[in-house]
Amino acid sequence: MPYQQTDLDKLHASLVAVATGPQKVRFADGRETTFQSVDAVAAAIKVVEAQLKMQTRALGGIVRHRVPYYRSGL
Repeated sequence: MPYQQTDLDKLHASLVAVATGPQKVRFADGRETTFQSVDAVAAAIKVVEAQLKMQTRALGGIVRHRVPYYRSGL
């Protein structure tokens, strides 16, 4: 299930709370994760932000494909 903006908001909120100890985050689709460190929350935030950007681009209708170029003509 794709991430939602509320998931990103919860991760940002837990970034501060994780400094006091383990923090649980429940995503919109019911999954629950416990983070032990600030680095783990920061990594999760990067993943969710990347997923949200990909979803936005997919909905925008702009699709970019890269085609490799080979000198041998393949």
